[in-house]
Amino acid sequence: MPPIRLPALLAAAFAAVVSFSAQAAPKDHFSVCWTIYAGWMPWEYAGSQGILDKWAKKYGIKIDMVQLNDYVESINQYTAGQFDGCTMTNMDALTIPAAGGVDSTALVVSDFSNGNDGVVIKGEGKTVADLKGMNVNLVELSVSHYLLARALESANLSEKDLKVVNTSDADIAAAFNTDQVKAVTTWNPMLSEIKAKPGVTEVF
Repeated sequence: MPPIRLPALLAAAFAAVVSFSAQAAPKDHFSVCWTIYAGWMPWEYAGSQGILDKWAKKYGIKIDMVQLNDYVESINQYTAGQFDGCTMTNMDALTIPAAGGVDSTALVVSDFSNGNDGVVIKGEGKTVADLKGMNVNLVELSVSHYLLARALESANLSEKDLKVVNTSDADIAAAFNTDQVKAVTTWNPMLSEIKAKPGVTEVF
């Protein structure tokens, strides 16, 4: 199988979307879940400032905007039908929901990554090659996992050259503060918090 080319898939990897089940029966009350990511935080603002209520009233519907702490769990709950919509990357919409038989629509494309995702190693002057033999903490099977794979490819490495440690996005910044964690792949705002620490290198 030929390698997948990065330029052709950047949009697929990083476009933040709100996915809605296309098979939901017509109704007037909708529940949407979101998790912490720079491109999705305007949804919280729209909810808390009455913007969603204003538009919902215009169309005679009700919209509940619910924050969840774990990204993959939010997708799982959406897939299980507990929410009508969920903020997720379009790449991740093509994995868990699609595999679960959920036909989704990308309703709003709220951002592209443009540096909102990164791979960080403790230590100055590090490179992607330094990941060899390390544990790398990330949200397994998410767009972060994809980003790590592309980073490794750029250094002629593969996932077999290291160990991926599945870590919730809610825990990853705190995990990086421990001595056991030397490298992470994550997104903003956690990425900015991690990069602000002294003596670290964003390698990809």
